[in-house]
Amino acid sequence: MILAGLLFACMSVLAKFGAAHFSSNELVFYRSFFGLLVVTAMLRHKGTVLANPHWRSHLWRGLSGTVAMILFFYCITTLPLATAVTLNYTSSLFLTLLTTLVLKERFHLPLTACVILGFAGIVLLLHPTLEREQFFSGLLGLLSGFLAGVALMNVRQLGLLGEPAVRVVFYFNLIATLFSGVWMLQEELHAPALADLPLLLALGATATFAQLAMTRAYRTGKTMVVGSLAYSTIVFASLFGIALWGEVLPLSSWLGMAFIIASGMLSLRLSPKH
Repeated sequence: MILAGLLFACMSVLAKFGAAHFSSNELVFYRSFFGLLVVTAMLRHKGTVLANPHWRSHLWRGLSGTVAMILFFYCITTLPLATAVTLNYTSSLFLTLLTTLVLKERFHLPLTACVILGFAGIVLLLHPTLEREQFFSGLLGLLSGFLAGVALMNVRQLGLLGEPAVRVVFYFNLIATLFSGVWMLQEELHAPALADLPLLLALGATATFAQLAMTRAYRTGKTMVVGSLAYSTIVFASLFGIALWGEVLPLSSWLGMAFIIASGMLSLRLSPKH
């Protein structure tokens, strides 16, 4: 999981560098397309069959995850790296809310306190630490966290249905490639130069291997431990932001990030398990 956290942070760094030449839609397309090539090779090696009866769950997971990623990549270009990553990682908080509502569970006091703590962190991170022109980007980052929570709920459902991880990752990359490719054609295209290929290849590779490492971690480790270590991405992103762009956040931002991380870790323990 720590390896996955580092690779996801590296993916975010590459997306921020790539934003100088490409739009967020283009970055999602290249990230998904090169990732699709890697996963297709793995599928052929393992002999995994693509046909399955759960196409609706794959479709919803793919669409929600793709839009979340487009918004996330956009926020990376307009916000400090640590802030954009933290807002995207509110997905655990939204996953807890969605799971509780779908299963018609009651919001008991510890779970309610956990949710309040998470939203207090969001308020601290969004206001007044973000400048007025960045506030809209902050809201889009929060929306990316919500849609990522929807995608995670679909991933859980696919796991319960017995779908192998590599097939889940394949269909996500396929849907993301098609969706972002169609969206990309509606905008001005920026043809990649030969010098851009290493960055685009690395973007797809880090994202794909991060997904596979994360999936293996959840399959073989304890959910509470693995889920807590997932927030290492925020730590790595913060260090990269400081080292590469000199992004020094105010104390209230760090406090908000701490609240969001604590809320996410608590939600792993308090959310409905069945």
